[in-house]
Amino acid sequence: MIRLLKILSIILLLFVFGCKSTKKIIPTNKLDNNLSSKQIIREHLKQEAKFKTLQSRVKVEYIQGNKSQAHTINLRMEKDKTIWISSFLNVIRVKLTPEKVGYYNKLENNYFEGNFSLISDLLGIELNFNKVQNLLLGEALFDLNNELYDANIHEASYLLQPKMQGELLEIFFLLNPGHFKMDSQQLAQPLKRRMLQIDYENYQKVKRQVLPQQIHITALEDTDEIIINMEFKSISLNNDLRFPFRIPSGFEEIVIR
Repeated sequence: MIRLLKILSIILLLFVFGCKSTKKIIPTNKLDNNLSSKQIIREHLKQEAKFKTLQSRVKVEYIQGNKSQAHTINLRMEKDKTIWISSFLNVIRVKLTPEKVGYYNKLENNYFEGNFSLISDLLGIELNFNKVQNLLLGEALFDLNNELYDANIHEASYLLQPKMQGELLEIFFLLNPGHFKMDSQQLAQPLKRRMLQIDYENYQKVKRQVLPQQIHITALEDTDEIIINMEFKSISLNNDLRFPFRIPSGFEEIVIR
């Protein structure tokens, strides 16, 4: 399971941005007690990111127990089609599409190829391309139109939670009152002692798009904890991009059971 968490950490949690053409968004604490859950959801959906492609350098800090690593990666996205990650000197590459998950590591001479259903079965929660993309963009992991939600105020955020929380999965969304993107997304599987918390610490405006600037992610399973901090150092939108990915010959396949 630890190996799986490490792979998922690379695949799911490597992101956030900022550059000369960006403008940091100053948080607001103006909350409206009269907003219904439907109104909050409507405002959130209005903020869906609209771009063709995105490219950035991303500083990623990975912490597990007493060990920590910090790296800068290159992230490329084609909205709704491809998420591509390359580390320094192309040692590690990841490519996600709606149909496929691919990863290889030149230092360890290994690779992984599969689909989201395999990882979903292992995690006990449905994972797909849209959820990963939404995580990176500060948007709800789940389709908010598929559930009925209660709306409350929690500290400086609007809180949405399903009217009927599932026995196997509990979901909480905290939305920013200034721009209605996510302040935090929290998923808990109490019976399996798992928790994923995604905190969006800062946002910025890039060509009229409201996008995360810093993300802090905590993943817990039993007593194992992984923390990932991400900060985008540069970003450009709507350039022509390539997404090269070819597993070198002779690499050993990672088999997840």
